[in-house]
Amino acid sequence: MSVGHEVRYRVRGGHRLSGTAFVQGAKNAALPMIGAALLATKGRTVLRNVPLIEDVYRAVELAQAVGARVELHESERTLVIDASTLTSSVLPADMARRFRGSVLFVPALLHRLGEAVIEGIGGCNLGSRNLDFHYRGFARLGATVDEGEGVIYLKANKLTGSHLYLDTPSHTGTENLIMAAALAPGTTVIDNTALEPEVLDVIHFLSRMGARIRGAGTGFLTVEGVDELTAVEHTIMPDRIDAGVMAMAAAATGGEVSLVGATLEHFGVVRWKLEQMGVEFADQGAVLQVRRERPLRPINVLTSPYPGFATDLQSPIMVMACLADGTSYIRETIFDGRFALVDELNKMGANIEVNGRAIVHGPTPLRGADVVAHDLRTGIALVIAGLVAEGETVVTPGYPVERGHTNIASRLAALGADIEREVV
Repeated sequence: MSVGHEVRYRVRGGHRLSGTAFVQGAKNAALPMIGAALLATKGRTVLRNVPLIEDVYRAVELAQAVGARVELHESERTLVIDASTLTSSVLPADMARRFRGSVLFVPALLHRLGEAVIEGIGGCNLGSRNLDFHYRGFARLGATVDEGEGVIYLKANKLTGSHLYLDTPSHTGTENLIMAAALAPGTTVIDNTALEPEVLDVIHFLSRMGARIRGAGTGFLTVEGVDELTAVEHTIMPDRIDAGVMAMAAAATGGEVSLVGATLEHFGVVRWKLEQMGVEFADQGAVLQVRRERPLRPINVLTSPYPGFATDLQSPIMVMACLADGTSYIRETIFDGRFALVDELNKMGANIEVNGRAIVHGPTPLRGADVVAHDLRTGIALVIAGLVAEGETVVTPGYPVERGHTNIASRLAALGADIEREVV
């Protein structure tokens, strides 16, 4: 997939989804694991169940730019990473700007090369989601941080254990500080850490590499620094956001879909909200069956850190609220840029007002329109809206959607959706 071409999605609504879908590997576990693999001075790390999404391609390019040897075997969805030689401490602007997860490479560069230079920070533009708490954490472990014009310089002769805390339980913040602490001599205590399943998967991966981490899942982590980490093989957990999106697509269309690899307990509050709306789940081992037969009921949603309602699923549930019989209220507490979807859905015939929160008046029949994917979650929500809208919906650009979901058009088409990915 190249960024040189504009991609868009053309969706014609009115088809119930049915069949079997496979949930991709978790984006938010894969990216920190690629960063963590760079901490190993010998051996080759093997990561399986890698999601083939734009952010992973960018992370691979970035790992290669700092000197790691990386092979992505797409047909096997497997990454092989040899980080025995890192040659450059610079995260180049053209890559770092397009990939917000580039900050996850800083711990390896600090430990291996003594410095990290970040030339531009990228990702979705979601308001005040700044990264200074990462840098404050590195500073408390003994790094010096200098900010230039669009460049951040970090230097560390030797990181040492310290007491750290996070103002909000950010998953990248938690993962980054664990990685930095893993090789820092002494004891590091990190307070108010994230509880996401992906964070636990990253801790599991680091522990297998030889890191000594206690308190996973408690919000209070203790890391004893070790001398070295070694390369291991690991299978990345399924992506609960991808699973949630596929479940909502099935439910929105009144369909019935079996999700291979979805874990209901990873849904957190999302599960209960969907059940309140009238979605039925049947947990069958490693397969989750999702169906909806009754009319959708309205909902009250408040996003909050895991296990609360995932902010990444707030946009898709707004689409479902448009179909529900009554008024729904959605409050976003994590990212202030999250309501970009409202204007696009209103173009399609929705009746949504924003007044500190989003108030969705349903049900409104949605009509196809040309809509704009301002970010990844808006984009995927508009694809779901297109599945239930009358007529044709064109979602442009497609690139943000591909930052988070692999082969979304072919996976939905296999369930009976009328959708195509077009290169313009």
